[in-house]
Amino acid sequence: MEEQLSGSASSEQIFSENTEFNRYGIICVILLIVGCSGGLAVGLGGVKNTLSLIMIVIPTMTTLSLLLAVAPMKYILPAGITSTIINLLLMVYFLIT
Repeated sequence: MEEQLSGSASSEQIFSENTEFNRYGIICVILLIVGCSGGLAVGLGGVKNTLSLIMIVIPTMTTLSLLLAVAPMKYILPAGITSTIINLLLMVYFLIT
């Protein structure tokens, strides 16, 4: 019984191993989504206001810098998700106003 518990991996360990194994495929997807959503957010209205431009550029460039630096996936995934959420919220805001 005790051997089974020590041999089982947690879901977090399995997820991190899978993301590191599939690193280059995930990087392609993150690069496409973050890059395109950042460009769209700037094009839809981010260029008109300095604060909105800063809100778009800093998370987007942080994510792209982590990709370029070959940082661990545990840093890249949250940065990519945060950047995409900010970009999508600002795109919706720019489309509404």
